[in-house]
Parts: sequence; structure tokens; C-alpha cells
Amino acid sequence: MKRLAAAAIALGLSSCAATPSATISTPPAAAPVQPPATMQWLYGSGEAAAISVQAYHAMRDHVLDAARSRPLESMILTEGSTLASPRFEACGTKPLAVVLDVDETALLNLGYEYDESTKGRSYDQAIWDNWERTGADAVGPVPGAVTALNAMREAGVKIIFNSNRKAENAAFTEMAINQTGLGPARHRDTLYLQGDVGSGSAKDGRRARIASRFCVIAMAGDQLGDFSDLFNAKTLSVPDRRRASGSGIFAQKWGAGWFMLPNPVYGPGLRGSFDDIFPADKRWSDPAKEN
Repeated sequence: MKRLAAAAIALGLSSCAATPSATISTPPAAAPVQPPATMQWLYGSGEAAAISVQAYHAMRDHVLDAARSRPLESMILTEGSTLASPRFEACGTKPLAVVLDVDETALLNLGYEYDESTKGRSYDQAIWDNWERTGADAVGPVPGAVTALNAMREAGVKIIFNSNRKAENAAFTEMAINQTGLGPARHRDTLYLQGDVGSGSAKDGRRARIASRFCVIAMAGDQLGDFSDLFNAKTLSVPDRRRASGSGIFAQKWGAGWFMLPNPVYGPGLRGSFDDIFPADKRWSDPAKEN
């Protein structure tokens, strides 16, 4: 009987061992309760709208004044420039133009950022490519942009967009820009895209192509790379990048030919360690909490 009982127990155990364990499914992550603070600020706040309008008012006024006085130098750096030794393209008698970035400079990518924030994911190139092709109806103009760009056009200044959206999606990017009232945008005329000149996301090649035809009297962007690829050199530390953009000839350009739009949501400006951001002699701890 003991042997029969033992055999029955062994059979039961072997049967259990042969049965696959039940799969424990992980419930999908709950949707975020609210958007990230950076998106709340850029896409929803009155403060972001005010700064954007302020930037476009300043750019409009600068451009209208420059159109009357015709500067000798362009706002585009010449080939061979360095951060330590910048030089700017000569204008000569070339017609006047303004060059500006698209995403978060002229267009707000509301639909894409909604999708990203509600699903709690980070940037995905494949999804962004889908967005370029299908998201033209889910964008909005940056506050202040439409009226400012139209005023510049009325003064005889060509408005040229220089974007890292892809050339193969040009028709969809044209649609996104034009349907918001920011255009006209025409590929390889008033719209330059990644793949038009050289390869990769560097914009200096496209800027040089534009500068060969136009005297560029203003540029606008939401990243330093919208003004020069020199600021995106991988060897440039976070403190040195900040120092370069805020001193010397470059400090003189902000608000006087170069116009920066706010973007705390993404880009190369969002990096740096505690040591990069907080100098050792500028740190504080509440003395009441020290003991």
C-alpha cells in the first residue's frame, strides 16, 4: 500500500511538473495622469506664448529695419568658421531672406507630443516618420509666427524654412506648414529638408546653399544647431557650449539677427550633470537641515 501511495504521489508530481506554469500577464502601464511639466509649459502656458510672441515681434522689427538699411554681412557663418573665430557671409547685392527652423520654432507638434505623453514613451524615429506623413492636421503655429512672417514677406523678404524633417516626406511637411498659415513652403525653394544637401541632421550645408543665393538678415530656431552646427560638436562640454553661446560675438547676435524660441521638451540643451549645471561655488544647503 505504501508503494502504491508513493507511486500515486510521484505520478501526481510528475504530472504537475509536465504542466506549463501559468503565464503571469503584466497589466499595461496606466496612462499618465497629466502631461510632463515641460509639455504643460511649452504647449499650454501663457508664459510660453508670451515669450514666443515676444521673440517674433523682435524678429519682425529687426527684419523690417534691416530691409531698409541693407546690412553688409549675413547672419550665416562662413565655411571654416570656429566658435573662437566666427566669420559671416558677405551680402553684396543678393536678395534678402530669413531662415528659420520648423518644429517648435514655427510649428507646434501637438499631435505627436500628445501621443508620446499619453503613452509614456520617449522619442521613437519610426513613429516620428509616421507623424511626418500623417500628422499635418494635428499641428499649430507658434504664437506670433504667422503675423510676423507675413509682415516680413510684405517688406520683400523671402522666408525660408530649414528643417530636419526628411526630404522624402516633403509634400506632407509643405502641407503642415501651409495649412497653418505659415507658408508658402515649397520644397527646395522656401523649404529645405534633411537629405537636400549632404546627409544627416547637420544644417550648415543647407545654410551655405541658401547663403549663396540670399543675404540672410535673420535666423530663428529652438536649438543652437539652428544657427550653427559648431554648437553641436561632440567635443564641446555643457559648460563650454553655454559659455560660447552667451559671450563674444554670439552674445551680440541674440535679439539682433538670431532669435531663439523656447523648447524645454527635447533637444541637445537637455543634458548635463550636477557638476555641469551647478558650479561648486554656487551651491547651497539649508543650514536648518544640516544638523
